Amino acid sequence: MYSYLKPYLGVVGLAVVCMVVDVTTEVLQPLLMARIVGEGIEQGNLQAVWTTGLLMVAVALICIVAAIGNSRFSAYAGAGFAANLRRGLFDKVQELSFQNIDRFYTASLTKRLTNDVTQLQNVCTMGMRLLIRAPLMLVFSVVMAIRLSPSLSTVLAVATPILLLFVGLIITKAMPKFTQMQKGIDLLNRTVQENVTNVRVVKSFVSQDQEKGKFNEANDNLMNRSMGAMNLVILTMPVMFLLMNASTLAVLYTGGRQVIGGDLDVATLTAFLNYIFMILMSLMMVSMLFIMLSRASASFRRVKEVLETEVDLKDEGTESGHVIRGEVEFDHVSFRYHQGDDAEEILKDITFTAQPGQVVAIIGGTGAGKSSLIQLIPRLYDVTGGCVKIDGIDVREYPLSELRDQIGMVLQKNTLFSGTISENLRWGNENATDEEVRQAAEAACAADFIEGFPEKYDTWIDQGGVNVSGGQKQRLCIARAMLKKPPILILDDSTSAVDTATEARIRKSFHTMLAHTTTFIIAQRISSVQEADQIIVLDEGRIAGMGDHRTLLRTCEEYREIYESQMGKEADA
Repeated sequence: MYSYLKPYLGVVGLAVVCMVVDVTTEVLQPLLMARIVGEGIEQGNLQAVWTTGLLMVAVALICIVAAIGNSRFSAYAGAGFAANLRRGLFDKVQELSFQNIDRFYTASLTKRLTNDVTQLQNVCTMGMRLLIRAPLMLVFSVVMAIRLSPSLSTVLAVATPILLLFVGLIITKAMPKFTQMQKGIDLLNRTVQENVTNVRVVKSFVSQDQEKGKFNEANDNLMNRSMGAMNLVILTMPVMFLLMNASTLAVLYTGGRQVIGGDLDVATLTAFLNYIFMILMSLMMVSMLFIMLSRASASFRRVKEVLETEVDLKDEGTESGHVIRGEVEFDHVSFRYHQGDDAEEILKDITFTAQPGQVVAIIGGTGAGKSSLIQLIPRLYDVTGGCVKIDGIDVREYPLSELRDQIGMVLQKNTLFSGTISENLRWGNENATDEEVRQAAEAACAADFIEGFPEKYDTWIDQGGVNVSGGQKQRLCIARAMLKKPPILILDDSTSAVDTATEARIRKSFHTMLAHTTTFIIAQRISSVQEADQIIVLDEGRIAGMGDHRTLLRTCEEYREIYESQMGKEADA
């Protein structure tokens, strides 16, 4: 955490100086008040009252300026620390591999970057105020109280340990409850995010009542966990005030007897009472700070967990500047999502080669490992056995940014970002001209519906592309990948939402616009793959057949079964 606060150490220093001035001037006030009572009121010296009163006003003004300065510098340093921490967290998330991200829920990562960072910001800001103010005021007040009356100071020797013992007990019990409360917030965020993202599915299945039940359960769970933590904290204030009032009564009783006996004057008793209040208030501030720290400790551990996550996908490539031709070789590749001998292998001994410019189709049943296979090419995951080579070089030897920059992908889940259509397409090539954007849209059969919008390519796309249909979203994603003109293009079931005629036009455009691109197509429809140069049939993570359409009809039973189930009478013929 220190590294994120380091740029603001100068500001922190100014906050400390202001707080020292603030506390010093505040501790002087009871002495000045005692002087007014002793030298002014008791002796009838109006001049002393006026002089000391004006001095109190001057000291109070200095105190106010110092307090404002501390608040301003503390807030500035806290906000800067939070901004740096949030930036560091976001950068770390961008570095994480898919396998790392699988450990965290999306809602949990979102909360760590927002709510948890805010908790740490509050502790940082308040810490620069309370963490400095409370100890200084405690020490200064104790010194002044003992200096005024050592006998009355025995009250502090009794009250302080009781107070500290109580605070320690509260913190010990509260910390685990705050951790559970943060987990409850995670669960609630996940429920809300899942429902809002999939609101159309919820409504189409008339599942509003079911989702309300899930939300209410998560909401009640958070409320119960929060109340469990807060009930402990709520006890703090009453106990603090009870101890303060008891200490005040003890001082009044003891000091009053000394005043009656002539061993103590009223002015000293008045000043001592003020210092008692200051001491107990400083202890209250310390206790509140520790309660805040106990709550923030849960946020600290969650933020630390992300920052200290070891990225299992190392970017140690040395083959910089290599222009990829497009030859892709799978050499006895095996893959499992989780490490360990007992983890299930998703892919087993996959071996094949795709030549530059070839169209390679991958087909198979659900769970056969099709998406897992193509995600190994751009190193979204790393192989656990064998190797994937591009142009004869292991993909792990390429710098990640250069490798992925030369691979275009249209993933199974089509994602568009809030912005115009033009801005979304230029994700493929930010320097593309308007004419190149238009050509890519035409090649993906997206130009027709884009031109139908009033604002055409400047039409705004809502977050997630919810204001366009599934087929339109797919075609925009294909256009985005084609605009990149990559040596390798991966299409993961990317035409499932378009009709067969449109799909045929898109495939035809690949031969003209991307003639030299090695294209991998994952599809469910035989019509989508039967013209491919090479078709790979996967079955339970193994290659069940490989060849062109006619060869597989003769030699691969799995492919023939898929073909016959889809083509019906045409297959019989």
